[in-house]
Amino acid sequence: MAIALGAGNAQANEATVLVNAHIHTSDPERPSAQALAWGTDGRILAVGSLAQVRAAHPGAREIDAGGRAVVPGLIDAHAHLMNLGLALMSVDLAGADSVEEVIERMQAFERDLPEGAWLTGRGWDQNRWPGQAFPTAADLDEAFPDRPVWLTRVDGHAGWANSAALRLADSDFSGDWQPEGGRILRDAQGQATGVFIDAPQLIAAAIPAADEALLDEALERALAEAVRLGLTGVHDMGVSLADLQRYRAFADAGRLPLRVNAYADGDSDALTALCAFGPLQHEGGRLQMRGVKLYGDGALGSRGAALMEDYSDDSGNRGLLVTAPDALESAMAKASRCGIQVATHAIGDRANRIALERMGRVLGEDAGDDHRWRIEHAQVVALGDIPRFAELGVIASMQPTHATSDMPWAEDRVGPRRIAGAYAWRSFLDAGVRLALGSDFPVEQVDPRLGLFAAVTRQDAQGRPPGGWYPEQRLGLLEALSGFTADAAHAGFDEGRTGRLVPGLAADFVILDQDPAQVPASGLLELRVHSTWVDGEPVFEAGGGVDGT
Repeated sequence: MAIALGAGNAQANEATVLVNAHIHTSDPERPSAQALAWGTDGRILAVGSLAQVRAAHPGAREIDAGGRAVVPGLIDAHAHLMNLGLALMSVDLAGADSVEEVIERMQAFERDLPEGAWLTGRGWDQNRWPGQAFPTAADLDEAFPDRPVWLTRVDGHAGWANSAALRLADSDFSGDWQPEGGRILRDAQGQATGVFIDAPQLIAAAIPAADEALLDEALERALAEAVRLGLTGVHDMGVSLADLQRYRAFADAGRLPLRVNAYADGDSDALTALCAFGPLQHEGGRLQMRGVKLYGDGALGSRGAALMEDYSDDSGNRGLLVTAPDALESAMAKASRCGIQVATHAIGDRANRIALERMGRVLGEDAGDDHRWRIEHAQVVALGDIPRFAELGVIASMQPTHATSDMPWAEDRVGPRRIAGAYAWRSFLDAGVRLALGSDFPVEQVDPRLGLFAAVTRQDAQGRPPGGWYPEQRLGLLEALSGFTADAAHAGFDEGRTGRLVPGLAADFVILDQDPAQVPASGLLELRVHSTWVDGEPVFEAGGGVDGT
């Protein structure tokens, strides 16, 4: 196999060569290599055999990978950095198996809180609890009679308040009215129970705003966690103008260790700024905003995903449209006029159909262009609608761990007929639809190993169920890896910068302690990130780092 060489004067761009490595490039033309060279500008100069790369760059500084595996930098195509950072600074409720466990964790966290401060947390999931019923304010009031409590559900689409928080919200939540696009759960007397579905603003508005120092710390923690786990890029979905300014300040100061592809938070100030000033591309190459995330419906776990028929386990409930269809189409049209990529959250089959229909109307004759519009999650889709993604050139941005987290109860929600189009990765690929893979952190864990494992096994970490859940929808390892690398880069218009290890692209890569292609599927969970590299520089190193000569 011939060496791949990039253009330019190698002498003027002093090379570093990675040796003693098993390299997966995500390049169909050259899927594997032994050595990789890059210049001082962080761009790849050559990929090939060790002898070839050394011959092309004699006397270059060498870094010994120690026989480890190398993959392109992993890109999470759907995540929430600030939410992750704030979650890391509040009570972690993920995996709690009862209300009692939730309260125990909160009591431990409260010991370090100043008097009067709100107690916040994220990650509760009533589907894990005996009876699977939504909690109430009364469940929290005995332990926290005076301190206000606000707890965000694992999917981010529901919140749980205690009575102190309800009082501070200073609103009358009783009666039969409902907020637009949301739902207040009430008891038989019409009183709010404390759970709000897709209506967090009703309580969150009462929480004192975090100061700038805390928000900076939250972002720094989120970035450190991401690169520790091998991420070199994140598509950050739903970024406000204020958060974009924070990201830009970090980029200006050289404090972004990975690439952030930010998507504006709906038809808001951020989208208006994009329309006024054009897409943002930071000169440092680690921050851009050229897309907008729109919101179709809620989430399946909280029965807010919009379905065409009733929930199989909740007669009369068809979920919620967070944005009315005409308003959704109007926002799509605005973005289209401004040359802005559209990514639309759609989980239920009704929301997906509406998103596809409205995208088709807005794109019209331009549907065949390279617009790369996306549907985020595409979680429950009518089988007849899957080919429509390919017809419109719409990317399915999906999260493998959603399937393995939801599988204990997902079929209860939608029944045996609709489940055939749920989490249907293989059906999408077979229909010619491009997949971009991510995690939706902090809804799921940040760790991309979990996504790779879920994609190829359709099992949880304990190997359940045997053979996988609807195993015909599994992906092959290289397909899954491409979803987190080359295909994720394509979904963000970044294929000219990253996603593959080929000359001319950035030297973004991850060194793993074992080769993911050589371990059994269960071994994917045991892979360890040895180091994470962006622009040819290590942004995370485990233990003693790497050997250089």
